Amino acid sequence: MSAVPEHLRLPVVVVAGLHRAERRRAVQELLEGSVNGVVLHHDLRDASHGAVHRELRDAGGTIAASDVPLTNDCPCCALREDLLPELLRIAQAGQHGLAVVELWGGSDPHPAVEVIAAGEVDGRPLEEFVELAGVVVAVDPDRLLGELSVPDDLAEHGEHTSLEDTRTRAEALAHQIEYATTIAVARGGETGLAMLRQLHPTARRVLLGTGELLRAALGGFDVAAARDRVNPALALLPQQADEAGVATLVWERRRPLHPVRLYEALELLVPAAQRSRGRFWLANRPELMLAWDAAGANLAVEECGPWLAGLPDAAWEFYPPSRRAAAALDWHPAHGDRVQQLVFTAEGLDVDGLTELLDSCLLTDAELTAGEAGWKALPDAFGDLLEPVS
Repeated sequence: MSAVPEHLRLPVVVVAGLHRAERRRAVQELLEGSVNGVVLHHDLRDASHGAVHRELRDAGGTIAASDVPLTNDCPCCALREDLLPELLRIAQAGQHGLAVVELWGGSDPHPAVEVIAAGEVDGRPLEEFVELAGVVVAVDPDRLLGELSVPDDLAEHGEHTSLEDTRTRAEALAHQIEYATTIAVARGGETGLAMLRQLHPTARRVLLGTGELLRAALGGFDVAAARDRVNPALALLPQQADEAGVATLVWERRRPLHPVRLYEALELLVPAAQRSRGRFWLANRPELMLAWDAAGANLAVEECGPWLAGLPDAAWEFYPPSRRAAAALDWHPAHGDRVQQLVFTAEGLDVDGLTELLDSCLLTDAELTAGEAGWKALPDAFGDLLEPVS
């Protein structure tokens, strides 16, 4: 099994999207615009009953269909184990000019892309035979705001990827949009389109049915850059905006947040926006960078490593150059690289009220003078969302 020349590698486009009709339109448009394009789709609707259905089709319809055995009763594992050899087989057949990987409705494209980019078959890197050319998410803008506003689980709609998949539709939808580099949209109102632009300002947006999707989808995909874009420690967050009734607030402060006041404010902060995300720090956990990820009135708070300010200089070399450079450029004399950076996006966002509420959660001047020793003695209000303070 020898590698093919780089210019002859099979281009692969990954297509995701909760909105099935739009996703299928995007896939069909890619097939019809390419030379002998083929789509590989793993249907997970019966995965909880032990079956994953694989379909191979071209612009004319289904070429082949079969069931894939589960691996360790894990649908995602079965997909991973089957996807790579199938892509290799398609590439080696030499009959197709494009392979489209159509993901299941609730699937996050990020792990699928990482699997393809780093995949091996029989000890050989898959990238010797295929080229990851693009990642597309298909969206109906008119459904976007409503679906980002409700806490429905994927499982309630049969769009989950496994029995253990407890994500909400809003969470899945937001992550799909923010990871892809090309957003294929149906015609929609300006409000939904404004939400898309503010969630992912740098994405290519293509209107379905215009014949522009294939060129945009083949524009190339930088796996490392996409990984950084959704990494809370490195992500360049959206900018302040106000368009068509949709606004984005960028709240940035340096002083620490009071854990109790912030926790008590969550019941107002989380539903205040259809989407909010970013990084922050709590006074009683000054060493930890925390990630804020909220959609559909659900919030996830996770630890994402230390702030560089709390590390010895020798440890900085273990962190990406981009993070070290950002920290050095924006270094605060008292707090180092520790910063509150939260972004809230919503239709009808109360920017002034939200800013006032967030500011009220910061340490007061009097509390600030207590120093880290005093801050660490504050009650650990986030104990149910994070590991207990040691």
